[in-house]
Amino acid sequence: MSDAMRDIANAVLYEGHMLWPYRPSALKNQQRWTFGGVYPPAYASVTSDRSRVSCECLAAGDAPRFGVEVRFLLEDVERTVGVGEIDDPPGRVEAAVAELEPGLHRLRLTVENTSPWSGDDRNEAMKHTLASAHAVLTVEGGDFLSAIDSPELLSQDGLWPVLVGEPGTTMLASPIILPDYPKVAPESPGDFFDGCEIDQLLVLNILALTDEEKDEIRAGDPRAAAILERTEAMAPEDLMRLHGTWREP
Repeated sequence: MSDAMRDIANAVLYEGHMLWPYRPSALKNQQRWTFGGVYPPAYASVTSDRSRVSCECLAAGDAPRFGVEVRFLLEDVERTVGVGEIDDPPGRVEAAVAELEPGLHRLRLTVENTSPWSGDDRNEAMKHTLASAHAVLTVEGGDFLSAIDSPELLSQDGLWPVLVGEPGTTMLASPIILPDYPKVAPESPGDFFDGCEIDQLLVLNILALTDEEKDEIRAGDPRAAAILERTEAMAPEDLMRLHGTWREP
């Protein structure tokens, strides 16, 4: 996975991991709000959450060979698995390939949580959840086609595949709906885990925190502490870059 692709995948993985004001005592940081949770079946049955997610995409080629890498957080720990059983929490990843016509194949990916844990407490459920679950799909001997403008009807449930990286070679199946070939703006100073906000607004809000609030951030989540350190080290010209820019369409 290239650095540019990893930046996009990690933005998906950690979106909502910690939100401004990045203090552990803040109400919205006492509960994880990451996208793409694959929850224990018993918990999902009494909520609107999913215990199973899936997606489909197409590839052109006589005999394409697919690679599957599923990534998720188990609490604060990054996990990566391939096709097969997941041990903790119990689950499985399945991939099925069908030839729709000569030279056109459909890949269907399913990620399922089979944990026997039951209960209705969300914080406890998160200990048994595949949080921010997404997949990086690769192909050899063929080319992925855009799922956004697909020649065939495709089924997506909790994962939406988009093209990333070199044309036709890789897809990111994300719980967040993205365009094909998404990019991180070069002006962005780094991860904020709050992609629905504006970097400049977050930077200014962080700089306006009191010394006591900043001390709490430093003593809390190490990723939040890194945001504070990076933000306080920004030079005036770095702040000016966040005002906006013009790009040719």
